Amino acid sequence: MPTSISALIVATLGLALIQIWLLPMLLNLKNTAYLLSSRDGAVATSVMYDRVDRAAKNLQESLPAFLALCLMALYSNADVLTAGSLWLGFRILYVPLYMSALPYLRSLAWGASIACMIWMALQLV
Repeated sequence: MPTSISALIVATLGLALIQIWLLPMLLNLKNTAYLLSSRDGAVATSVMYDRVDRAAKNLQESLPAFLALCLMALYSNADVLTAGSLWLGFRILYVPLYMSALPYLRSLAWGASIACMIWMALQLV
């Protein structure tokens, strides 16, 4: 578990790097020429790649709000570390659940991450 808001932000950015860039790249190595091109056309992808891509898009939707809450906590000295660390844990859990096609558990992890952001926001007011 991160020991400061700054460490939480860095860990979250690490998750974003892995989930948005590294996992899709590793699942798309067969299309290296496409990855090195200007990507003007579409390329066939696997079901697993598509799942990872959807999970990454989901992270991109909540990441700005999460980072804003973290920055507000730094500014106001609010203690959101527990809620933020739980958010990160649920977001990490979300990826393999999505990849494994476990929709109810995936949705539960997503809902818990949203609850953590609400908890963070309530600690700021």
